[in-house]
Amino acid sequence: MPQKWYKIADVDDLPEGQVTTVLAGERAVCLIHTKEYGYTALGNRCPHQGGPLGEGYIDGEWVVCPWHGYQYNPHTGAPPEGYKDHATPIPLQVRDGGIYVQIEEPRHEPTLSDQMVEVMTDWGVDTVFGMVGHSNLGFAEALRRAEEAGRLRYFGVRHEGAAAFAASAYGKLTGRPAACFAIAGPGSTNMLTGLWDAHLDRAPVLALSGQVETQVLGPGAFQEVDLYSAFAAVRTWGQTVLTNKNASELMALALKHAVVERGVAHLILPNEVQTAPALDPPPETPRQGRISTAEIAPPAAQVEEALALIREAQRPAIIVGHGARFHRAEVITFAEQIDAPVITTFKGKGIIPDDHPLACGVLGRSGTLVASSVMSKSDLLIVLGASFSKHTGISTRKKIIHVDTDRMTLGRFHPVTVPLWGDIGVTLAIFCRRLEPKERPELREEIAGRWAYWREKKAQLRERVDAEGRMHPALVFHHLSELTPTDAVICVDVGNNTYSFGRFFECANQSVLMSGYLGSIGFAFPAAMGAWAAVGDHRKVVSVSGDGGFGQYLAEFTTAVKYGMNITHILLNNNELAKISKEQRAESYPVWQTSLHNPDFAEFAELCGGRGFRAESPEDVRKAIAAGLSSEAPAIVEIPTDPLQT
Repeated sequence: MPQKWYKIADVDDLPEGQVTTVLAGERAVCLIHTKEYGYTALGNRCPHQGGPLGEGYIDGEWVVCPWHGYQYNPHTGAPPEGYKDHATPIPLQVRDGGIYVQIEEPRHEPTLSDQMVEVMTDWGVDTVFGMVGHSNLGFAEALRRAEEAGRLRYFGVRHEGAAAFAASAYGKLTGRPAACFAIAGPGSTNMLTGLWDAHLDRAPVLALSGQVETQVLGPGAFQEVDLYSAFAAVRTWGQTVLTNKNASELMALALKHAVVERGVAHLILPNEVQTAPALDPPPETPRQGRISTAEIAPPAAQVEEALALIREAQRPAIIVGHGARFHRAEVITFAEQIDAPVITTFKGKGIIPDDHPLACGVLGRSGTLVASSVMSKSDLLIVLGASFSKHTGISTRKKIIHVDTDRMTLGRFHPVTVPLWGDIGVTLAIFCRRLEPKERPELREEIAGRWAYWREKKAQLRERVDAEGRMHPALVFHHLSELTPTDAVICVDVGNNTYSFGRFFECANQSVLMSGYLGSIGFAFPAAMGAWAAVGDHRKVVSVSGDGGFGQYLAEFTTAVKYGMNITHILLNNNELAKISKEQRAESYPVWQTSLHNPDFAEFAELCGGRGFRAESPEDVRKAIAAGLSSEAPAIVEIPTDPLQT
């Protein structure tokens, strides 16, 4: 291997009788100064268990490792008699007042991790969120090399839970998997909440876990957790990687399961396995030919039944859920052809613009008067990609055509009139070809009247200010609706702010992401990081939360600053877990332990290197939101809101 000399210190830098850690290029070196040998150097890694020799001390004739007290000769690295561990001596010269060491410049030999990362990027994974640590360093080095080659981007987060939420949001927005990455033990278990979000909302994610070395796996080593069991309920598929012989295939299978089953695939990487040699040549595991199209047509007989129902219906209504999010154009085309109103679930909010003459807004607890009224008068529901959750409250007493690519979703909890197993876009295209156009002008007039009534009610709510000067959320979302770019990505949290967003924010063509079935507080800001990674500066990314939700991942604001993610976070601050207070009152309990002690969030943003804006009065709200949205740096817009209002 080629040798290179590095200056590591001046001759007066280290007093006699001491040791220290210095860097020679990227390599850590233990520099030693003794009376007997003068300056000497050893490899910084203790051969016993990897302790940092440069953080140790000199005891008589020995350099002592700070971890377990192992001893080494400062000149030769030899241990005392009876021990086998031998530290690595490093050539050293004192010249021209400086101390120089000679380091072998390592030549990289491809590892099992390189082999797997190549498959990962070949299959289209270009984004990784995670934390680097002692039990995933080998795989981290492969990720670093891939990033250096321009094959992926790595975002280092402050908490692994944020990595999983970001990856989940990336999958929800794009339909493609991002990866989240953690060490053994607590690093990996920290990812579980975000991965449950992906699992329940059917978002593709690749989870990568470091693990303790296989030789100590089982008895209970430091940070050893049975990760295979821990992830069993949340993953669609997972394996532990043990050899280069099947490492490429395991990565390919993980990504196939994530994409096809729309869920979490999990790979466990024991420490020493990560640096095992790669196969030469590595096996070919191309994506081409491994994943078929999902654009399948429903069975012809069921299509005929559905068409007959649509032709007979006098007041059909379309209900679109999260599963229809990639079929916005087809939904609107179909609705316009049969002149049917379009209602969305909360998770489907934004699939149709709220100013479209057939749009009726959100149905359910987070919904509008328009949607519930139109559904109650309909005689046929055409349900696209929705699951009939209790939160949404889709009527089951009506004739129902239910379309989904997941057969288990069709009629899961109750019978539907026609369950149609097929791609939503393909199915709607068939409907459009087979159905004659309809015109229902009286229905459009009815929808417009309902919207006028609802908007009048919202205008009245916007005027409300409580005794402490806190504003009604309707005011916040009125201005946000008008100011947010029409193609923005909006990530919504859980709490009073969420209900208010569903009722009061009027969508244009924005994409809305939320923690749907898990309903996890803290989702919004990490999700916005995932959305930003997917769209960059091509689309504005906005996140919305209360003070309770933002506090869960407060430190990730510094992550956004570090990577230049110009996310605008709209923070509705009521100094309370107000949704929980409301639930306590509803159950006739006293309100207890829901108050919060908060910082000045706008000032916090500035201290982190971002921008902070605060609205002190109703007149300030629009100006503060506009400033936050136009900021080129990550921004927090803090708005005091009434905790009793949603």
